[in-house]
Amino acid sequence: MSYMQAERKRKIRFGEDGDALMSLIFINVMVFVILVFIKIVYQLTPISLDLYQSQILNWVSLPADLSKLAERPWVLITHMISQADVWRMIGNMLFLWAFGFLLQDLAGNRQIIPIFIYSSIAGALLFVLSMNLFPQFSILAKSASYMGAGAGVMGIAIAATVTAPDYRVFPMINGGIPIWIITLIYVIIDFAGLGTASFSYHLAHLGGAFMGFIYMKQLQKGKDWGRWMHRSYNWFIHLFDPKVIERPTVKQKVFYNTKGQQPYTRKPNVTQQRVDDILDKINQKGYDSLTQEEKDILKKAADNETL
Repeated sequence: MSYMQAERKRKIRFGEDGDALMSLIFINVMVFVILVFIKIVYQLTPISLDLYQSQILNWVSLPADLSKLAERPWVLITHMISQADVWRMIGNMLFLWAFGFLLQDLAGNRQIIPIFIYSSIAGALLFVLSMNLFPQFSILAKSASYMGAGAGVMGIAIAATVTAPDYRVFPMINGGIPIWIITLIYVIIDFAGLGTASFSYHLAHLGGAFMGFIYMKQLQKGKDWGRWMHRSYNWFIHLFDPKVIERPTVKQKVFYNTKGQQPYTRKPNVTQQRVDDILDKINQKGYDSLTQEEKDILKKAADNETL
């Protein structure tokens, strides 16, 4: 297999180990399929679709009502991977794949999930705050809710652009289009909704974009905000791994097990000539010039004379 074939196979293989981008897309698509399947079940039965909203979607989407949010803290996570509209889901996944592929290639596989989560949570906070602080929206806070990957995708788009603003796509068009131009068009189209009744929803995307920018700037300074996520994930994954019991090897049992015996120490050989040489050295340079071995020889010679 040639190098180019190997590269092509590596890039298009779905579900490759460590491919955070494809894992994130897979999770979003699977949650969408599950929600659609449940909706079909409601449609095929006499159950009203209003109950689908109250019994299913309300338990995975982010409510603007603070009292409901306090009762459903898990929605801070579920809202970012739950989408009910097929075209919005397809659009989000296409942008996620396009910008995420570039970011994963430039900044590494470790940053996709943390940026997506941080940006989604930042967007959720801006949505809740805007719905409760602005008088024109506060009357809708009791019933309004937010769901979708828009804020997370916006954060990844901005992070990819900050990483390589001069990166060019579609090289066949006058040498390529800089990615910052595509990102700018994407942002303008999305933020055009700030002047509509969907202000709070598009403001959530603005929060995701801001968080993607801040995250990447901090990463460029050497501060990895996603490190604790990876540590927590690795700790949880290996939590139930069987403990490895270290058993002593044959070498440890036979050769290293002294059973309390003192290790061998080299004893200096004492001869009269050796003693005389040491005494001459003392006369010339003093006792402090002797090495430890020479001092031991003198001590042993003195002990022999005593005996």
